[in-house]
Amino acid sequence: METVTLWRPVGPVELELIKKSGMKEFPPRLPDQPIFYPVLSEDYAVRIARDWNVSRDGAGYVTSFEVLRTFLAAYAPQDAGGQALREYWIPAEELEKFNAAIVGKIVVTKAFEHEQNDIERPDQSQLQGN
Repeated sequence: METVTLWRPVGPVELELIKKSGMKEFPPRLPDQPIFYPVLSEDYAVRIARDWNVSRDGAGYVTSFEVLRTFLAAYAPQDAGGQALREYWIPAEELEKFNAAIVGKIVVTKAFEHEQNDIERPDQSQLQGN
């Protein structure tokens, strides 16, 4: 069973929904979110979590997870501004199938937050890395 490591930057609300799933799946997309965007590098996920989620949501988290290579074969990685900024575009209606292709648990690898904010950080048991 061959897998591919992907990353997903999330805000605090999405992280709470992931926790409610037992760290096993991503929540359904909202009506204005027709595509789910997992990214191909941790660096790209860090940029989004740190530079976008923190300013918008007060905190940003980088998640890492393994997906079956056979599932991803149906999708081509997309360049979102260069070779270093690559992501998969998974239609929202296919997110349930994507979640079923996740092997193991979703892990929080990095957390970023405004210094002045008093927000809940992920459990240390769920946080690896920095």
